Amino acid sequence: MSVTESFAQTPDKGGPAQPLVIVRDLQKHFPIRGGILGRTTAHVQAVDGVSFSVRKGETLGIVGESGCGKSTTARLLIGLIEKDKGEIIFDGQALGESLSLRDLRRDVQMVFQDSYASLNPRLTILDSVAFGARVQGLDEPEDRARSLMARVGLDPDRFAHRYPHELSGGQRQRVNIARALAMSPRLVVLDEAVSALDKSVEAQVLNLLTDLRREYGLTYIFISHDLNVVRYISDRILVMYLGEVVEVAPVDSIWQQQAHPYTRSLFSAMPSMDPDNRTKVPPLAGDPPNPINPPSGCRFHTRCRYAEAVCKSAAPRLGALPGAPDHLTACHLHDAASGHSRAGMGIPA
Repeated sequence: MSVTESFAQTPDKGGPAQPLVIVRDLQKHFPIRGGILGRTTAHVQAVDGVSFSVRKGETLGIVGESGCGKSTTARLLIGLIEKDKGEIIFDGQALGESLSLRDLRRDVQMVFQDSYASLNPRLTILDSVAFGARVQGLDEPEDRARSLMARVGLDPDRFAHRYPHELSGGQRQRVNIARALAMSPRLVVLDEAVSALDKSVEAQVLNLLTDLRREYGLTYIFISHDLNVVRYISDRILVMYLGEVVEVAPVDSIWQQQAHPYTRSLFSAMPSMDPDNRTKVPPLAGDPPNPINPPSGCRFHTRCRYAEAVCKSAAPRLGALPGAPDHLTACHLHDAASGHSRAGMGIPA
């Protein structure tokens, strides 16, 4: 069976209208232990009430500052770490109920940022790509691995018996992509998968990912700091801040109008190719608050120039903008019931 036929036979349980992934109120707090007895003294609130969905065949880009919870969310989705609360529903099946972790890991694979550390240095490239398919009992894992190596641009006759240290960073990342696809997954999570690559190699890998998505009917969750890369590959963008979702919108919509002040700050910090477009005022001042003891109300209010009393006392709800049902934001500026004034702020209603 060819790789394309293997992907074609992957069952679609919920139909095309059913989102592939639904996340509801996902939470993960990491304990901090101290003292002689190692008792828990506090918790790092890495992910705190995150909810979103991913449609079949789309690419959802996730952006935000370092420490906002992007990678923790990705690891929760693939079961590398256990959630504290919340639901993860994959194609209509809830993880831990009708869906086992073993079955989830066959349908969901991940490509990590560090292309070298994510490969076993004692396995050849062919064995690394074939390992997961062999463990899952899939047919002809070596033939599958060779076919995928050729598909991602690595000649099996040249690279099959090499080891990770003999490859460049771009070649190793292609190995990681082939290894993820060897399981015929439906969802691939890419955590800063191109951030460590040179720009020319980055462009090649991005084009490869786009072609693979179209060829095999894949769905991506793409995590990156580079907004231009996210814009190129994504259909929708999700913005995270201090463990929470602050904005979700189609890529064209959020590029035209950033509803949340934090999202506006991220976009303002993007480098410009115009030499006359100089940044005179920092788009965002200060460091993110301590995730062990985050601020009450809106977690961004300590750095927001538009913050009012309601922002300090009440957490905003994630809701749609007027006239834009697909553009969601969690900000009192766009909640008429909050009583927050937009006068003189330059924020669109």
